[in-house]
This record gives sequence, C-alpha cells and structure tokens, in this order.
Amino acid sequence: MAKKKQPVKARSYSKFILWFWGLFFAGVLAVVLLFLSASLFGDLPDHTILENPKTNLATEIISSDGKTLGKFYFNDNRTPVGYEDLPKNLVDALIATEDARFYEHSGIDGRGTLRAIVKMGKGGGASTISQQLAKQLFHGEGSKNIVERIGQKVKEWIIAIRLERQYTKEEIIAQYFNIYDFLNNADGIKSAASIYFGKQPNELDLQESAMLVGMFKNSALYNPRTNPEGVKNRRNVVLAQMQKYGYITERVKDSVQRTDLALNYTPESHREGIATYFREYLKRFMKDWIDKNPKADGTKYNLYSDGLKVYTTIDSRMQNYAEEAVQRHMIKLQAEFDHQNTLERNPTTPFLGLEQAEIDGLMNRSMRQSERWRKMKYDLKKSNEEIVKSFKKPIPMSIFSWKGEIDTIMTPMDSMRYYKKFLHPGMMSMDPETGHVKAWVGGMNYRHFQYDHVKQGKRQVGSTFKPFVYATAIDQLHLSPCDEFPDVPYCIEKGRWGNLKDWCPSNSGDTYGGSRTLKNALANSVNTITARLMDKVGPAHVIEMAHKLGVTTQIPEVPSIALGTVDLSVFEMVAAYATFANQGVYTEPVMVTSIEDKNNTILYQFTPKTKDVLSEEVAYVTVKLLEGVTEGGSGTRLRTQGYEKWRAEYREIITGYPYEFKNPIAGKTGTTQNQSDGWFMGMVPNLVTGVWVGAEDRATHFKTITYGQGASMALPIWGMYMKSCYADEELNISTADFKAPEELTIRVDCSEEIETEDGTPKEDVPSDLDF
Repeated sequence: MAKKKQPVKARSYSKFILWFWGLFFAGVLAVVLLFLSASLFGDLPDHTILENPKTNLATEIISSDGKTLGKFYFNDNRTPVGYEDLPKNLVDALIATEDARFYEHSGIDGRGTLRAIVKMGKGGGASTISQQLAKQLFHGEGSKNIVERIGQKVKEWIIAIRLERQYTKEEIIAQYFNIYDFLNNADGIKSAASIYFGKQPNELDLQESAMLVGMFKNSALYNPRTNPEGVKNRRNVVLAQMQKYGYITERVKDSVQRTDLALNYTPESHREGIATYFREYLKRFMKDWIDKNPKADGTKYNLYSDGLKVYTTIDSRMQNYAEEAVQRHMIKLQAEFDHQNTLERNPTTPFLGLEQAEIDGLMNRSMRQSERWRKMKYDLKKSNEEIVKSFKKPIPMSIFSWKGEIDTIMTPMDSMRYYKKFLHPGMMSMDPETGHVKAWVGGMNYRHFQYDHVKQGKRQVGSTFKPFVYATAIDQLHLSPCDEFPDVPYCIEKGRWGNLKDWCPSNSGDTYGGSRTLKNALANSVNTITARLMDKVGPAHVIEMAHKLGVTTQIPEVPSIALGTVDLSVFEMVAAYATFANQGVYTEPVMVTSIEDKNNTILYQFTPKTKDVLSEEVAYVTVKLLEGVTEGGSGTRLRTQGYEKWRAEYREIITGYPYEFKNPIAGKTGTTQNQSDGWFMGMVPNLVTGVWVGAEDRATHFKTITYGQGASMALPIWGMYMKSCYADEELNISTADFKAPEELTIRVDCSEEIETEDGTPKEDVPSDLDF
C-alpha cells in the first residue's frame, strides 16, 4: 500500500512547489506593477522632498576651538554630520548588524526578502538600511494592522530604491545615523556620541560604536540608562556579527565583549553643560538677529529647528578652566562664610547690620519680585492674599547646595531666605586686541540661579574704578607713576563739583602715611590721593574717559564716583580695562564670529569695531601703574612672597595657592562698603579677565575685610584660572611685557633717579600742580 500512495505524495509536493513559485512570481510581477503605478499608494515623496527631508535640526553653538558648547532645540536635539565624520568601526558595526549585503543591493535585498518569506514571522527581517531610512524619514513606526503594514512595506521599497538612485551608499549611511533617535535627547549620532560618551562621533572607539549600533534594534528597550545589562548583551551581539563578517578578529571580539559600557553620561539641556550663562545670552542675541535678518522668501529662521550653526569666540578649554576655578573657590569661600555666619548669628538670617523690620521688608520685596509671585499674579490670577499665603505653605522642593541637590520640604519664603546666604560669582575673559570673549561664567549653577552676573548684573565696582581717574589725570596733566603726593586727609568742598556737602573720604583703616608715588597709591588703594586727582580733573572728565573706554552705564557727575560708588557690569569693566592693554584702542567685545545655515552657507560674519580713545603713551603708563598692584600692593598674593602668612591667615579659602606668577601682570582689586562686593581685574598682554563676587543682597557679606576684600573673594578665581591657562601651552597666553610706545615721554621706572639741569636730585612731587 505504501508503494501505491507514493506517487500521490510526490504529486502533492509538486503541486505545492508549483503553487509556491507561481505565487512568488505573481508577487514579483505585482511589485513591478506597483512600482510602475506608485500613485496607487497615495502621496509618495518626490525627488525634492528626498533632497530635503522634513526633520527638525537643532541650532548648534560652536566654540572657537571647534567644540559643541550646546544647542537650541525643542524636541529634536539633532545636528547632522557627514560620512567622513563617522569612524570606520561605527560603519562596519552597522553593516555587519543591520545589512551585511548593503553594498551589493540597490535598496532591496532579494535574498533577505526570500528568507523572510520562508520564515514567515519567525525572525530574519529583510529590511535593508535604505528601507529602514525610508521608514524613519517618512512614516516612522510600522502599523500593527497587517493590511496597512503591507502598504507601508511597499512604500518603503519604492522610497528605498529612489534613495539608492539619488544618494551614494555613504550618504545613505550618514543620513541613517543622523536621523535615528538614541533617546535621552540624543537625536542623531552626534548627540548620541556626546551625551553617552562625551565625544565627537569620529572619536568613538569599537566598544562605543558597537553599543550605539546595538540601539538600532530598539532604543526604548536598549536604553543605556535604564537597561545597562541588556545594552551590554546587545553590544556583544553586534561585536559577534562584526567578527562573523570579518571586520574584527575573534580575539578582539572576545576582548571587547569583556569590557564594561564605560558610559560618560553628559545630558544636553538648556540648563546643563558648559557655558550655560553664555548660551542664555546667545539665545537673546540670536532672537534679535533673526528678527532683523529674514530668509530670502521673507520668512524668519527658526532658532530651534532650522539647523543653524553659530560660531562663537568662546574657547571651550578656557571656559572649562574658568568654570573649574569658580567652583573650586566658591565652595571654600561659601564654607568659610557659613562658618563665620554660624558663629556670629542665627544662620537662617544671613544679614549684617539690619533690624528685623528691615529684614522683613527686604524679604517681602524679594517675594513680590520673584517668578513665583509673577506667575501666580498674572498667569493664575491669584489675589495678593492668596499668594502670600502660598509662600508660607511647606511644599516639596529640590534646593541647591555645594554638595549636590537636596530634596526637602520647606516654605517658599524659607527657601528664599536660604538662598539669600549664597555668594555669587561673575567672570569674563577677553582678548583685548580682537575683542573675542574667551570665557563667560555668569554664576555658579544655572539650574538654580539663572541671573547672569556678567552682563545682566551691575554692582558697585569699588577701587577698580580708580584707574579711570588716574588715566584721566595722566592724559590731562601728563603725570608720572613716580610723582609723589601727600597722603593726608583731603576734602572736596561742598558745591565745587556739584556735591551737596563736603566730601572727605578716608583711607581704609583710617591710616595715612607721609607721601606716596602714584604707583604706590593705586597699588594700595589710597583714597585720599584718588580724591586729589578727582578734584584736579573733575568728575565730568572722568565720566567721559570711562565712556570712551567702553562703559555704557550712565554715571552720576559727583566726586564720590572716584571710589567706585557706581554700579557697573563685569562685561563693561573687562571691555574698559582691555583698552589699556590694547595700547589705547577700544575693541568692542565679540561673542559671535559667524552664522551659517544647515547647508553651510554663511549668513552673518562679524566685522570688528574699534576706535582710538587714548594715546599709546597714556594707556601704557596706566598699565605700568596697574602692574604696581601685583608687585607690591593688594594683588601681590599672585606672586610667591608671603604665602605661608596668607595660608595661616585665610584658613581654607586660599584656593590654588601659591600661584607663583613671575610674568608682568597688571591688575586692580576692588572692595565696596561693608565688604558687599569683591572685585579683581587682571591683565596680561593678550588676555583681560574680570571677576566679581558678592551676595544677592548687599546686607549679606563678610563681617571683616580680611575675608570680604576683593583680594580674598575674587582674586583667587583669577589666579587659578590663569594657572590652568598657562599650563595649557596650546592657548599661548602671553608671559611677555606689555608693549611700550616707541616714544615715551613720561617716566615709568621709579627706581631711576632723575636730576635737574644743575645735576642735583629732583623731588618727585610736582611743584607746578595745585594739590
């Protein structure tokens, strides 16, 4: 019987085989017909859409040394890169894992398709890289409805072939890496390399490349933050595929499979990362530029989706050094402030010299000026009574501390009081010749403190204003740093320069001492001699000098401005001091050098703006005066002398000592009344840097000048920053002398004796001036 049934069974198999091939060729014929009549499937992208797929591209902020400082984006943190920016091991990993015959087909892999049909849902997908790109570009997730999914699949085939006709294989690979969402704001390979490993794509090693390619299977499942073990296993599968197809040896595969993921998770958001305060300033700059520079068709650029490239003057290395210096010093300075605050008074009331009624008034003003008050008042339409009540209701919150965020429960009012105790920094560094701003630190933590203390904030500048007075006197009276004047109490009479009463400034500590040279007087911030100079030249001329140097703030025409009673920004002060370092030529600070669109077409290029405001001689003489501050005045701790004494005196806040600078440095410290503000302005020939430190309210300050002076609050940040800059030889920060004018008629070397015509020594006190 078995022999009789055998022909029937053979005929059954033959029939099945015939049906299979019949259906297969019918399917092929159907596909061909579908390709010839693609319009049957609705709208398909034409060649122009393929050339410009609708993907949102983030605006990229690029440093002067080619690093990405940050991006502006809404949902897509995507910045495309070219194929040449992809390392070989990354491309090899992709092909080995996703499409081994990528270079052999024209968009559809016939062998893979046949394998998928045979297995019928049992694994072995047939999508090529080109098909996957088509899916990502034009319809995203596949439908769960089988009929709709078949239609989508045919569309993918059609688009894949069009992509292959229109682009090279390399361009398709680059587009695929650029379009994929690697999660955690890592849109595209550039963001993924930066966020997961802190690298540029071309810096990725084999392990890192394999991990990222492994995420293509399912980034939601293979998320390095939530499923590190699964990601590691998937990475090892990728490595095995690379070994299978001959891209790496078995020995290399085994070695790398044993390694950890080695993540360097660096989230990219608007409140995190490097140069956050500068990026916020740049956002305002870009919005203004966009308003004034529409596209050719009259529409406006979109800062968050048009893929602009903004090239800035910020040097990422110097920015990092600045942020590190600020953090290192502020941690110790704040710890010392908290220590003294705890010893002296209730630490929950960080105000000196205020009665309780004054403190209550200050806190109430702060409440009404807060963002919380504004939102509740104008957005939620709450009454004043309701808002005040809400400020006294405990709520969960995360608060800042130098040891990390603290999750706690407190009232918004207590939160404001807590934040009042913090000291804040502001720092800017600039090349005086080009005007290029190299570093910008507007505060200590942008997530918690979003007020920018570089350009937005203005505070009393103290003795850092005195060089403007001295420069005016040198310009008008041809004075020398070696000229001597009596250091005795001095008054400017009521009404002489518009002052409403006699102005009689005293020296710090009420100390006076015979006579001093101008160089010594400025080095030690002697108020009486500054008052004499102001009386001789008048406030109007000093104000005119300050404005020519780059100060834009309106300054009251009163004698007391000589001691720095005016509020100015770090931005203004650095620009003004840079004019001295630049031989009297004011150069407008520059933050953006050029802007390009996504196709690298230049849309904007900065043109330097300069003007001569001082003679080379006056600028140089002022610089020589300022050198005295670091040679024998309040800035001498930048040198090595006195190190042990300072170390004993200042406990732990002498961060970075000894600085051991031996090169010429011109600078000026500044300390305001009650030690509310500490300043240091420091210059070398090709870099001018200003630092301010103070609390939000002037009533929060150190009790004594020992810790509250500019030399203790601000100077250490400058010292640590410059040490790091000098250690990085690629930055080429100058150690040379400031350039002297060819003809110098004013004496600057006070160690040389001068003689009268009869050969007798000449007194340094000028006899022809009425002081």
